[in-house]
Amino acid sequence: MKIKLIASALATVFVAGCGQPKPQQQTQPQEQEQTQELPQETTQETAQQDQPELGSFGVDLSARNESVKPGDDFFMYASGTWYDNFEMPADKTRYGAFSLLAERSDDQVKAIIDDIAAREDLNAEEQLIADFYNSFMDVETLNALGIKPIEPLLTDISAIENTDQLTKVFGKSWLNGVSAPIGGGMWFNRLDPNEYQMSVGASGLGLPDRSYYLEESERFEKTRQAYVAHIAEMLAFAGTDKATERAEAILALETKIAEGHWPREKRRNRDLTLNQIERSELAKEYPGFKWDVFFAETGYQVPHLNVSQPEPIKAMIELVNNEDLAVWKDYLTYHAISGNASLLSEDIYNTNFAFYGTHLSGQQQPRDRWKRAISQMSGTTSLGFAIGKVYVDRHFPESSKEQMSELVENLRTALGQRIDNLDWMGEETKVNARAKLAAFVPKIGYPDVWQSFDGVELSNNDLMGNVTNLREFFRADSASKELQKTDRNRWGMTPQRVNAYYNASFNEIVFPAAILQPPFFDPNADPAVNYGGIGAVIGHEMGHGFDDQGSKSDANGIQRNWWTESDRAAFEAKADKLAEQYSQYEPIEGNFVNGRNSLGENIGDVGGLAMAYHAYKLSLNGEEAPIIDGLTGDQRFFLAWAQVWKEKRTEQSMLNQLRAGTHAPGRYRSLAPRNHDAWYEAFNVQEGDKLYLKPEERVRIW
Repeated sequence: MKIKLIASALATVFVAGCGQPKPQQQTQPQEQEQTQELPQETTQETAQQDQPELGSFGVDLSARNESVKPGDDFFMYASGTWYDNFEMPADKTRYGAFSLLAERSDDQVKAIIDDIAAREDLNAEEQLIADFYNSFMDVETLNALGIKPIEPLLTDISAIENTDQLTKVFGKSWLNGVSAPIGGGMWFNRLDPNEYQMSVGASGLGLPDRSYYLEESERFEKTRQAYVAHIAEMLAFAGTDKATERAEAILALETKIAEGHWPREKRRNRDLTLNQIERSELAKEYPGFKWDVFFAETGYQVPHLNVSQPEPIKAMIELVNNEDLAVWKDYLTYHAISGNASLLSEDIYNTNFAFYGTHLSGQQQPRDRWKRAISQMSGTTSLGFAIGKVYVDRHFPESSKEQMSELVENLRTALGQRIDNLDWMGEETKVNARAKLAAFVPKIGYPDVWQSFDGVELSNNDLMGNVTNLREFFRADSASKELQKTDRNRWGMTPQRVNAYYNASFNEIVFPAAILQPPFFDPNADPAVNYGGIGAVIGHEMGHGFDDQGSKSDANGIQRNWWTESDRAAFEAKADKLAEQYSQYEPIEGNFVNGRNSLGENIGDVGGLAMAYHAYKLSLNGEEAPIIDGLTGDQRFFLAWAQVWKEKRTEQSMLNQLRAGTHAPGRYRSLAPRNHDAWYEAFNVQEGDKLYLKPEERVRIW
């Protein structure tokens, strides 16, 4: 079968978080990029016509360190000169092959906002954008207000006298920005994707992962000491006396919360996290918590729900009932200040950043305020889609969407052929696998139906009020749809977001407009580069539908077992081998990649790369690829993949990724080719090379 080679003005990038989006939950306001980064300074607008942005054919060969054998360290071979010479910017915690795209998107959004600000004839959505941006940039007003914008919340916390009132504040965490030991979000019913369903689980930690509380090494002990000092500093903004003593009590409480949490690798097991229950039975199964009080504050009716972590929820209920109420109030006070620090005065923000940005992540200084403003505005529950509408008009031609669609079909064809040829899967399971592949729904660029902002009112000098109004608007919109059929037009990312994802409930792969640019696709780049970039991205997202968890849902997005027992066992044996392989990587002495927690992403990488290589070979129609700059087509394909993942991190950021992330760090994602025979042939990798795997040790799943 012949596959058409696509060449167009599009590209794609998938960042370190390209899995399925999760229900909304409160997180600490860490000063971290949402994406990884790219060091080249050229852009699409400045690239010469008919010339690729990077090098002579789409790969930056100057980044290579040719003194390193590809079979010893493919990451350093592909990007070692860049890695050795690159100096981390003071406002970054990681820098690699993704950030130029994020920065490019930020610059484009900033230009949109500047153009809006220069005009007087604004439509309603443009006025919202202008007002919100101005309120965020009005530092003088924010500094004059200090902590006043959250004083009503602090007063409510101070007035708590019983667990009912405590539970009410927990239930309103979506609005007030505090943390809570029990959290929930509206998602899709995993047994009927046509229905919405609330999912609740354990939450409430201020540090990135339970291991930060429970491990007794010197590294984590120092972090806990710094956390206590930080909590005391934040409590001082509220005039709290005996702040250090009370901060120690908060740490002790959060340590008990951490003890009740499941490890991350257990929390991603979809079999364990599917525990549906009728609302009428909830109090019987999980007694001791005022569920009616809690749900009344969420705004949802919740006729039925899913309890994603049964034992941890019971542990959290015990803590709510048995821990000192005064400590819970201090806990809420701290998280109210920290959780809203980015919306308050600079002294509060900078104090929060000193811990979350510098100590925890190694970031030496905050990003420019205008960049933080854009980040605050660009989410799906802010003005992201209002901005995205203009972004698409300016930066995403319709031809790109059409050409991306053809590439998706190329990868679908390749994966279909690979399924047909699997030697470990029987025909009965292959029928279901083909059905799921055929049912994949690609979403490319932007939503077919744009988010309405009718009824939103914002001010140009009240940042906290603006954020509160938007939170209330989106919650009311969501609650109004709770009992209706699910909206298949819904997007979990805005068009200007540099990312991609797979949604198992809708069996959809989603590629926002901002990822559709070089280095992943360049109309003037060599086809091998485009398949090693965008092709592997598409394959990665398709791979999520067939990874260790996504494979538990069928063609219709229903979580059920569509495998024969023997085929599932064969699949899991291969997945176990891949988990073991990645668990051998040790980025920091004594701290390894969690191959089990990152398994879904690793299956996506290894499988996606195989699909993209297969599609690339089909595109050649049986002919040999030309030699370019002394490199074969296969060498260019794998180099493109490796340079996607060139990355430099602070040690703190690396540790956060190892303990709290679901992806292996970029330098280890670049090593996925060691599971592919063609890589060995392309770079003459031989037994004795450090990355060499015997043929029987190479993991081939999809």
